[in-house]
Amino acid sequence: MYGGLKYYLESLADLALPRSCIVCGRQLGTMERQLCIYCTSDFPYTYFWASRYNQMSLRLNEMADRDREQDGGAGAFSRFSYAAALFFYHSEAGYKNIPRYLKYRKRISAGKYFAGLLASRLYSSEYFRDVDMIVPVPLHPRRRRERGYNQAEIIAAEISMTGGCPMKCDLLRRTRYTPTQTRLPVEAKGKNVRSAFCVDSRSAEKISPSHILVVDDVFTTGATMNACRKSLCEFFGPRVRISAATLGFVNSG
Repeated sequence: MYGGLKYYLESLADLALPRSCIVCGRQLGTMERQLCIYCTSDFPYTYFWASRYNQMSLRLNEMADRDREQDGGAGAFSRFSYAAALFFYHSEAGYKNIPRYLKYRKRISAGKYFAGLLASRLYSSEYFRDVDMIVPVPLHPRRRRERGYNQAEIIAAEISMTGGCPMKCDLLRRTRYTPTQTRLPVEAKGKNVRSAFCVDSRSAEKISPSHILVVDDVFTTGATMNACRKSLCEFFGPRVRISAATLGFVNSG
């Protein structure tokens, strides 16, 4: 009875305020959420959560190795970083709207929906099952005021709630205001975020994580995620694994 009434009310709501597919713009049916059946069937899942050595994890760990080489071998050693994204991001495909609408159009419900899809896959994976702390990539306070929220925090909160894993929003701090990464060339992205993050020692005083999951919206070059990884690794040392999760992954290969 309740299910039938709920369906009837949702159908009436769709008549009054039609919803559209976030990817192609088709009007959604009552049982559809964020995506129409066509875009759902074509969804470009990465399946990275099922593989230790995927494009995203290899890229992140290569950057860690490069950092140590540049430091003359004196850089912080870190355990292998697992990494996973929900879908392949391409600038010419409509699926790009998933993180863009969250970031620039305040589509919070869409962000939560797709973060939930990511979360269910992460917690079913042997590589992420032991994550005991979730940390969103922080925004500089100035940018947070401009935007009104941190999109990475919305994604991280949904992953945290789905798996019952604690989220620590104040563990990482953005120490300087940096230009947006979106239009920067590849080499400039790395320089833009270098030393832009630090661990808040007061926030880290009473915690002892063993596997931290750093969360962001899109993994493009990996510069931002690597800068966060490096700061956490330098603070906690090699006993703590630093892994990464995002909604989108840009395949530059």
